[in-house]
Amino acid sequence: MYFFAPSQLRKAIPGFIVLLVAICADAREQRAQTPITSTYTSTKEAGPAKRIPSEQTATSAAIDGVIRGKEAGERREGKPLPGARVVARNAATQQEIGAITSGDGVFRLFPLAPAEYEIRVEATGYQALTIPASAVHSNEVLTFEISLAAAEIAATMKSRLPRQPELGPPLPAASEAGSGSYRVLRHRLDADPDYIVELAPDYLPPAADVFNVTPNRWELAQPNYRRYATQGDVVYVKPHWYDPYNRNRWKGDEPIWPEVLGQQVFLNFTGTAQTFLDGSRVPVPSGVSAVRPGTADFFGNGNQLFLDQTFRFSFDLFHGDTSFKPVDWRVRVTPEVSLNYLSVGELGIVSPDVRKGTTRFDDHIGLQEAFFEYKLHDLSANYDFVSARVGIQEFNTDFRGFLFVDEQPGLRVFGDSKSDRIEYNAAYFNFLEKNTNSGLNTFELRGQQVVLANVYLQDFFFPGYTAEFVGAFNKDDGGVHYDDNGFLVRPAPIGTVIDQGVGPIPHGIRVGYFGWLGSGHIRRLNLTHAFYQAAGKDTFNPIAGRSVTVNAQMAAAEVSLDRDWIRYRVSVFYASGDANPRDGRARGFDSIVDLPNFAGGIFSFWNQQAIRLTGTGVALTQEGSLLPNMRSNKEEGQANFVNPGVFIVNAGADFDLTPKLRAFANFNYLRFMRTEPIENSLFQAGIRHSIGEDVGVGVQYRPSLSENLVLTGGASLLQPGEGFQDIYTGRTQFSVFGSAKFTF
Repeated sequence: MYFFAPSQLRKAIPGFIVLLVAICADAREQRAQTPITSTYTSTKEAGPAKRIPSEQTATSAAIDGVIRGKEAGERREGKPLPGARVVARNAATQQEIGAITSGDGVFRLFPLAPAEYEIRVEATGYQALTIPASAVHSNEVLTFEISLAAAEIAATMKSRLPRQPELGPPLPAASEAGSGSYRVLRHRLDADPDYIVELAPDYLPPAADVFNVTPNRWELAQPNYRRYATQGDVVYVKPHWYDPYNRNRWKGDEPIWPEVLGQQVFLNFTGTAQTFLDGSRVPVPSGVSAVRPGTADFFGNGNQLFLDQTFRFSFDLFHGDTSFKPVDWRVRVTPEVSLNYLSVGELGIVSPDVRKGTTRFDDHIGLQEAFFEYKLHDLSANYDFVSARVGIQEFNTDFRGFLFVDEQPGLRVFGDSKSDRIEYNAAYFNFLEKNTNSGLNTFELRGQQVVLANVYLQDFFFPGYTAEFVGAFNKDDGGVHYDDNGFLVRPAPIGTVIDQGVGPIPHGIRVGYFGWLGSGHIRRLNLTHAFYQAAGKDTFNPIAGRSVTVNAQMAAAEVSLDRDWIRYRVSVFYASGDANPRDGRARGFDSIVDLPNFAGGIFSFWNQQAIRLTGTGVALTQEGSLLPNMRSNKEEGQANFVNPGVFIVNAGADFDLTPKLRAFANFNYLRFMRTEPIENSLFQAGIRHSIGEDVGVGVQYRPSLSENLVLTGGASLLQPGEGFQDIYTGRTQFSVFGSAKFTF
């Protein structure tokens, strides 16, 4: 930064006064020579081509620009130079004004008196550049694009031989090769030749002819124009009711009813149709000798075919903007229709009544969302907020769905702070019963409440890594309940659940969960991890035959690395098991309602299929779960903490073959942590720990490069290990599935 000495300032004042008087005299002369007409006759006729002037005539000037450095070997302009020194010297008064370039190499000298200025640019490590005096006029901006050469470039450009006399005197330093270059641009705010310094008040047209009032800013008329005659690049596309991309009123792009509801109420309708088909072979118990005389195997025909067709319709009415900030209020209603068909190879599977045969068709309509949301308060100018939502709503506790994923009625308070670096939720849910064959909501309460809270902290420890802390409490007084097919699911039909002469013995769950989870990346390494501690009480566990205290853990970690179009990943999953099922401590981990996307997800046989535990009324594993929790049913049953637990080692890869096509490969090695709960339930000793190897592959195709149409297919198989063979059979189990999802 440069400052003027008092002696220099006293010398400059007389010259500045003389210059100011000359400028004013010139302005008066210009006004006297400019004719101004004040007869504006009609507001509908085109007026003279005059620009409306500024309020005052500018009498100062400015110099700005950008400075870049050119390194050795570079042909183009280099990177911006921060910290370069720029000095402009007035040729008449010899006064100097200086500036330092910003981090982008930009400098600005303002205000300047109109005059001729010589500019000198200096930067450490670069050859200085002097620009000859350039005239700067009143109300004018000179913009320079300056390129400085590195000092080593200038040194190499100089000749090592003495200069010959016949070449004349040496060139100035600013003109030597390698000293840099510059380009100048001139701008004038009043460069229009029709610019008028002062304008009579009656010359301006009425405001009605200058401003065009648009009652609805969302319905601007568009001309009938196409840039090209053929299909391809166009300026815009005319909207249609069936087009979800271009100004669709039903997709929240413009107000739904501005005449009545105003211009900030929008409706976003989403319609989804999904078809899911799965064919599998799983071990099933059956009285095969009664169905097919001559057979002696305990396990019957485990082939199954399941078809599910769902239609989901979501109506989202909200007040606010279409994007950028949280809504002021919202009302959302989402009904869902399910049509499902099941065909199996044995009796007693679709229903306990063998007269129902081996096939089943069912339909159900569930209300999956019905809530009201209201923004309670804005916390900052950066869209930090706190809102509340009451009604049936979807909620996922963590990144991968390890603990609780469901759509249940409840009250939720949520928001963010610190420019969205902190996000938080606090919620209470009172569960509804589920339809057995579709998993959709009914309108009957089931006597289970869940209270939970979580907080997300972005850039925790490392930039790009988000940490989450979770606390939850599950209170389940399920009572006695039979599912829609007639099977007892609460309490689970296993162990000493039946009191002779009284019936099933109901019990209650009081279990709290505490978790630390994380997801993100540390440099190139992608990381996801989770840990949950469960503690509480089960008033009467049917396997233990008594009240038990719960102390169980779950841990998971996944590391992946992206290389070009392939993501390589490895992961481990651990759920503790119970070593003594008859004591008063339950050490096997179980969730509330999990839906994990981990260790292969839907491309894993162990995750996708529900495997019933033969000789009991419970399942070893549930559909869409990694936990061998020995529950009767994931949606309608109760958590069971007397279970074997599991340990999974996973390796896989995701392949982005094209922007539309992705492929997946997955391998799991599985083993039980403890086998005592299974041995106690089956009255079978010596069950080993190995479950087997799970291999899966799949593809996902998006024909339109969007989520509007997604086709997914996959196949997986489980090669039984020693422990699986002890319980079931050594026969390979498999699953083949396909899914088509269309979204409007």
